[in-house]
This record gives sequence, structure tokens and C-alpha cells, in this order.
Amino acid sequence: MTILLEANGLNVSFDGFKAINNLSFSIAHNELRAIIGPNGAGKTTFMDIITGKTKPDSGTVLWGKKNLSLLRMSEAKIVELGISRKFQKPTLIESQTVFDNIMLSLKKPRNPISTLLYKISSNDKKEIFNIAAEVNLLENLKSLAGELSHGQKQWLEIGMLLAQKPNLLLIDEPAAGMTAPERNKTVKLLKDLSINHSVVVVEHDMEFVKALECRVTVLHEGSVLAEGSLDYVSKNKKVIDVYLGR
Repeated sequence: MTILLEANGLNVSFDGFKAINNLSFSIAHNELRAIIGPNGAGKTTFMDIITGKTKPDSGTVLWGKKNLSLLRMSEAKIVELGISRKFQKPTLIESQTVFDNIMLSLKKPRNPISTLLYKISSNDKKEIFNIAAEVNLLENLKSLAGELSHGQKQWLEIGMLLAQKPNLLLIDEPAAGMTAPERNKTVKLLKDLSINHSVVVVEHDMEFVKALECRVTVLHEGSVLAEGSLDYVSKNKKVIDVYLGR
């Protein structure tokens, strides 16, 4: 498997607190990965580094076949390269329909002239329908985003990421607040997405992580504590002591 993103020797301190401590991590093309760990382990800060929101004190983050350095790029440029992030709390336009939310997220030129002159094409409509079908929302295209259930809002936001044509999706706690049927559909959705995308899921729910059946990275105090299958890391004494045993 070829590596899509590789981080090495990352360090970040905030007012003397070491949030990220010599962290190294890599993910392959079309790989599904879960990141777990206690609160304060560095999960959010690590995602912030990948997406350009936080610049590390030292270390490297390399992207793609050309080993491009993400650390020299703006947040907008990183999105253009193909890295999209879904936060735990959905960021939708609740007064707009599902269709319109996806349409507004399509990968298009964003300069003022292009935006002003934009007219939706038949190809755009087809893409919106395909995305809606992929995220279980085809029957909800005319619904206002604010009328959706919590789980459906999470799916819509994933659909909005897909509209940006990403290579890597970073998804924060998708299972939180979902019903059991929604969780099951989300597991299938994430597995299906990893056929054509790399997907990193940050999650606290161990049953959900188990259902993903993927490689797991355990963070603690800003470092990788263990990595492997959930069964493997669950037997690691350090992981039990700092996280699973709580």
C-alpha cells in the first residue's frame, strides 16, 4: 500500500504544555483508520496540524506522491489538495435544503465572478444526487437541513465533504448522539468510503470502533501509545491503564 500522508516527529507546545510530543503517523491510500485516546491525548491538535489550523514547533507532514509539505500551506490550499474535515458538531446551513447544502460544497472556482455567474449544470445535479444516495439522504434532498435528525446531519456533512472530491476525510466522533440504526448505517458508510478514499475517524465509542474493523492508533499525552487492530491494542497494558481501564 502506498502512503498518502506521513507525519514525522511532530511537536507542539501551548504555554509550556506539550500537546503533541514527537508524534509520527502515516496512512495509506484507501485506508480506514480509527484514532482513539483519552481527553487531552492530542487528537484534535493533531487534526488541526494536518488541516493547517495549527503549525507545529517541529516535525514534518508530507502529502502524496510528491511528498508536498503541508506545513507551508494555508488551510484553503490544504482543502484544495484533497483533505477535508468534519467536526463533531455539524456546520450546516440549516435554513437551506439538503440539495442546496451539497450544491454549495461542490468543488468549483470560488472567485467572486465565478460565484456570481454560476448556474447549476446537469452534471452538477447528477453529482449531488449520487452523493445524496451515497450518504443515505436521497429521499431527503428537498428537506431543510435543520429538519434532519442528528445522524442525518452527520451524513449530510460527510456528503458536503465528498462534494469537495477529497482524497482524505478526517471525521470527528461521528457516532455521538446517533440511534442504533444510524450507527450501523454510518459504519457501512465509512467502510464504503474507504474503497475510494482514505478515512480517519476520531472516536470514543469502542463498540463503534470495533464495528469499523480497521487499524487503530492510540494517542496518549501527544504521542502514539500503540497501533494495530482493536483486539491487539486492547490487550496492551499501557492502553488499558491510561484509557480502556477507566
